[in-house]
Amino acid sequence: MAKGSGSIYIKMVSTAINPKTGKKTGYFYVTKKNPKSLNTTEKLVMRKYDPVVRQHVEFKEEKMK
Repeated sequence: MAKGSGSIYIKMVSTAINPKTGKKTGYFYVTKKNPKSLNTTEKLVMRKYDPVVRQHVEFKEEKMK
């Protein structure tokens, strides 16, 4: 039998500020991370689409709660 996938889920949270409210949009993606890359100290950063502000912005890694 095969082992479990071993991948961990992470939450990618938008860094964009909503122009109407002046607060963060709160939009996030959930994705998998390779467990072998957990030795890195810096957090993962990706540019993805945030539909709240309708543009591509940086998303930073946060822990799942």
